Amino acid sequence: MSAQPDPPGLLVLVTAIMGFVAVAFRPVWRIARNAVTIAHEGGHALAALLTGRKLRGIRLEFDTSGLTLSAGRPTGPGMMFTLLAGYVAPSLVGLGGAWLLGGNRITLLLWLVVVLLLLMLINIRNVFGVVSVVVTGAIVLAVSWNASAQVQAAFAYAGVWFLLFGGVRPVFELQRLRSRGRMPESDADQLAGITHVPALFWVGVFFLVDIAALVIGAFMLAGQWLPNVSAT
Repeated sequence: MSAQPDPPGLLVLVTAIMGFVAVAFRPVWRIARNAVTIAHEGGHALAALLTGRKLRGIRLEFDTSGLTLSAGRPTGPGMMFTLLAGYVAPSLVGLGGAWLLGGNRITLLLWLVVVLLLLMLINIRNVFGVVSVVVTGAIVLAVSWNASAQVQAAFAYAGVWFLLFGGVRPVFELQRLRSRGRMPESDADQLAGITHVPALFWVGVFFLVDIAALVIGAFMLAGQWLPNVSAT
């Protein structure tokens, strides 16, 4: 699949602002957060499969929470990596997207998203989850199939920026809820239970990975913007 032309100057900057606003502005975040939840639960599911656990199903809820069930040893590396994957998955997906955009593989990125959503759909076990994944996939497919190159670029860049920024916010939400005693069975607390390392350490791991992905991804995407600015 051939690479698309370089995006217009300032498109990367404008989509970065759009992605940041979607995460920072609460009314928008409450809706858009579903995309982060899809990536979060997809991360759990992929890690479970890669570590030899048996995936039982995925649920996505209307309140943007989610649950991934897998069978296997309740302790050990497989369970640890499965728990680790959730809060870092959106940022790592965003980083992978930034890498593809760095090579101007915009349509390829959109098609990969559709394929991953289809694979995830097979394991969804509730109605809202099915609707959420189908609608998301239909939007991405429609853009990749019918939209102009410039619209595809704007959509892809906005989506990648959103995942890079959106991967960080849930870590703060996690710690705020933990501090109020409202998430006693969070991923971090479950990791603490099987590793005997404090949950706050794992919250810090989530945060550091997500921040690193944001910084690296931002440099990749800025590299697409700056040459176009200097050329204008």
